[in-house]
Amino acid sequence: MLNKYARAFFTRVLTPFAAFLIRRGVSPDAVTFIGTAGVVAGALVFFPRGEFFWGTVVITLFVFSDLVDGNMARQLGRSSRWGAFLDSTLDRVADSAIFGGLALWYAGSGDDNILCAVSIFCLASGQVVSYTKARGEAIGLPVAVNGLVERAERLVISLVAAGLAGLHDFGVPGIQVLLPIALWIVAAGSMVTLVQRVVTVRRESAEADAAGGAAQESEATQ
Repeated sequence: MLNKYARAFFTRVLTPFAAFLIRRGVSPDAVTFIGTAGVVAGALVFFPRGEFFWGTVVITLFVFSDLVDGNMARQLGRSSRWGAFLDSTLDRVADSAIFGGLALWYAGSGDDNILCAVSIFCLASGQVVSYTKARGEAIGLPVAVNGLVERAERLVISLVAAGLAGLHDFGVPGIQVLLPIALWIVAAGSMVTLVQRVVTVRRESAEADAAGGAAQESEATQ
C-alpha cells in the first residue's frame, strides 16, 4: 500500500541526488551494492548489540538506494532485466539482515526466545510473500493483488519501532515495548498477505486452466 504513494514522493525528492551521482560517473548497480552493504552492516553491527537507534539511522540512510538506483537507470535510459533482478535479489538480502539482526538480539542479550522466533518468522514470511508473487508471474499469472503488508510496510513498521525503541538509551522510559508490538504486527500482516496471494494465485490459475480447456474444446470442434 505504501509503495503506491511513498515511492512516487521519494522518486521526486531523490531525482536531483540521482542526477548528481550520474554526473560523477556512479553506476546504478554500484548504488545497489553499496546500499545493500550499508543496510546489512547497520543491521548486523548495531541490532544484535541492542543499539536500535543508531542501527536504524544507518539502515535508513542506505535503504533509499532502492529508489535511487532505479531513478538513475531511468534517467540513463538503461533499465534492464538484469538491474531489476539484481535489485530484487539484494532487497531480500537486506530484509534478511534486518530481521536477522533483531533475531540475534533476542537470542542473545535480549533474552526472549518468543520474540526471536517472531523475528525469524518475519524474515521467512517476507521472503515467501515475495516468492509467491514472483513465482506466480513466472508461470504466466498476473497475481493481481498486493496484500496487506508488502516490503515497504514491513520496513517502515519495523524500522520506526526499532528507532523509537532505541530512544530508551537516551532516557526515554518504556518506549522499547514498541519493537515487540511492531514485530507481532509485521508477522500477522505478512501471514495475511501470504494467504491473500496464495488465494489469488489459486483463483487465477483455475481461471487460466478453464480458459485453456475451453480454447482446446473450441479448436477440437472446428
